Amino acid sequence: MRGPVFPAIFLAAAMLSLALPAAAQESQQPHAVRDSGGAWSGATAQPYLSPRDTALFAKRIETDLAAKGAHVAIVFRAGRPRATMPKGISYTHAAFWVYGDIEGGDGYADKGYSVYNLYQGDGRDLPRDKSYLKQDFPVDFVGGSQADDVGVIIPSPEMQRRIFDIIESPAYERLHVADYSVIANPLDARYQNCTEFVLDVIAAAAWNTDDYAQIKADLKAHFQPTVVRVNGLARLIGPMVDSAVKTGDQSGPLMTATYESVAAFMRGNGLMAQTYRLDRNKP
Repeated sequence: MRGPVFPAIFLAAAMLSLALPAAAQESQQPHAVRDSGGAWSGATAQPYLSPRDTALFAKRIETDLAAKGAHVAIVFRAGRPRATMPKGISYTHAAFWVYGDIEGGDGYADKGYSVYNLYQGDGRDLPRDKSYLKQDFPVDFVGGSQADDVGVIIPSPEMQRRIFDIIESPAYERLHVADYSVIANPLDARYQNCTEFVLDVIAAAAWNTDDYAQIKADLKAHFQPTVVRVNGLARLIGPMVDSAVKTGDQSGPLMTATYESVAAFMRGNGLMAQTYRLDRNKP
């Protein structure tokens, strides 16, 4: 006799959720950390760091980037516990940190970093399979972390200039694909997540084009995605239980963009000054 069907479906979905990689984008929520990977299934996680530690770590990242002379950096955080992420994938969210004037509540401008994100819809104000662009600040970024470290990529000075020019231009929004998938294939134009968006901006800067079809063609020739290993049942059932899990842009092994693959791409093409991990508990 066959066992119950529905428990098997939910088990398969959970298996896929746990395997979803660093490309998984997080919804922005003011009072709770929520990772868009299906493992949370709409639940919220308690903040990993206290408000004080969040502020201290955010300031440490800013100080570190400033000391290195970074006007534009790419920072990655782990928005879900490391134990739930597949081997070889360390982070769930990527964003650009841009140094410049920040206007305070008193009307005066100060120098600091602004953070440029792609966020997934929260399922209320925006469907979970849609995304939007938002600029916030380092403390918001660190507040979504579930780990003690971040990954950092500092582009070459020329690439920093080019990326900044794109962020400040209409091309930045044109590179945004609102149709969202947790495991978007970075070589396909149908869906996008935060790390793929970051990669697309990097590619646009590297090849001096905002022609999206050309960007994808160039990435197919030069970018090696991260392979996400899940079993066939989980791959089949995942899209049925979470609208943000789409695999229509995948053929063969599931592929996505991660800190590891973006860093390898930039290193291999002479686009970076350095990459490293910054741990708040280490000097």
